[in-house]
Amino acid sequence: MSEPLPRAVTLEEVQEGGQAAPTACGRRRLPALLHTYRWWLATGGWTVLGGVLFAVLGSNLNPYLTLTGLIIGFLIGLTGMGGGALMTPVLIFFFGFKPTFAIGTDVTYSAITKVFGAWRHWRQGSVDVPLTLYLAMGSVPATVFGVSIIHFLKNAYGDRLDTVLYRLIGSALVVVGVTLVVRSVVRAEAVRRRENITLSLRSKLLTVTLGAATGFVVGLTSVGSGTFLGLFLLVVYPLTTSRVVGTDVFHAAILLGAASLAQASIGNVKPWMVLALLLGSIPGIVIGSHLTLRTPSRLLRIVLAIVLFLSGIALLGKA
Repeated sequence: MSEPLPRAVTLEEVQEGGQAAPTACGRRRLPALLHTYRWWLATGGWTVLGGVLFAVLGSNLNPYLTLTGLIIGFLIGLTGMGGGALMTPVLIFFFGFKPTFAIGTDVTYSAITKVFGAWRHWRQGSVDVPLTLYLAMGSVPATVFGVSIIHFLKNAYGDRLDTVLYRLIGSALVVVGVTLVVRSVVRAEAVRRRENITLSLRSKLLTVTLGAATGFVVGLTSVGSGTFLGLFLLVVYPLTTSRVVGTDVFHAAILLGAASLAQASIGNVKPWMVLALLLGSIPGIVIGSHLTLRTPSRLLRIVLAIVLFLSGIALLGKA
């Protein structure tokens, strides 16, 4: 018995079925492509925005600061280091900033760049909220106190304070350099690490004290919001490495935000300089973060640690 011939497909069925599938597929692929290349598209959009701002505000923006921001941002994205220790000596040595303005501009720049990383860690769930809050309870008032001391001394001693600040920043950079080497060598034992920890009363007091010490140093020098605290968190608290990094970055965003507001309130922030730095640093961070797996970041951190150490020695000599 012969099989029945296949039914002819009508034009309407071709239009409704045969052509609809590729169209729907194309509609599904477009959001996927946008999601895949979202960071590159955002970087391109930011670059266009920067070009427009330079065209409109060219007399107020320093292109060399933007180039510096691009390089520093690239190193931040590549190594995961904070920008504070890198930016302050650059502003002092290469752009002739007074230490008070270098500290204020650097803190504000770092606060804005930290927000992006803090948001990312928050979405990933890698932030220990109670630990962050106890750190902030100590660090926020301490950093405001540190800024207030600098302001008082500036009014009392004028430019003679610069020598003291050179010594403070130089000493902080030397310690940061050594700390970075230690962090590159120290390896956390994953077996003893946990996603969540319970803080005893003693641990809470220690956490507030640790935050206060970090905040005070940042208020005086702008250096150490992530480097010092990250090492202590890794050594003192049995958190997983991802939770340590997330908590460190999130707390740094809070601390630097408070410090930048305090610095701005006493006139130590140059908004146009901050904007020029951000125009370069944000695409630099995006590009560097996408190249992290292809570079020996541990070796690069050690090299940068040596550079920071020598910068600290140079600032001590400048004093």
